[in-house]
Amino acid sequence: MFSEKKQREHMEPSSSQNRINEGTKLIGDIQSSGFFRIDGVIEGTIEKPSKVVLGKTGQIKGKLVCGDADLEGRFEGELHVSGTLTLKSSARIQGQVVVGKLSVEPGAIFNGTCSMHAEAKTTPPLESSSKGSLFDRQNRLKKASTSEQTTV
Repeated sequence: MFSEKKQREHMEPSSSQNRINEGTKLIGDIQSSGFFRIDGVIEGTIEKPSKVVLGKTGQIKGKLVCGDADLEGRFEGELHVSGTLTLKSSARIQGQVVVGKLSVEPGAIFNGTCSMHAEAKTTPPLESSSKGSLFDRQNRLKKASTSEQTTV
């Protein structure tokens, strides 16, 4: 009976979600792989959550390393987001930011440095591109015009 209940708890989607409510202050380091919603205050390091949502009343002072982040509150420190960082209009950011993608709504305040590191994508060489592409057509037209000039 007890083992069935424990198994169901681990299978529910809410079991990977963490919430720091308004009025709560945490000092220290947090490591997790789940989703975080922060409406309170955290001073320290938060590492490896899949996504972090910082509410309007939320504050983080320290370092945040995560997959994606939606920030509405205050952040001060070092921010590393491998995916998309979304700054809502009420966001106040100060510090160093390293992101994959950045989205900023009008009204957000961003004081600090930002560097973007896109994922490396392999592009096929130009010779292997399809014959229907614009590049190939331009080359064919260029070749045709030069061959017409030489035959005339």
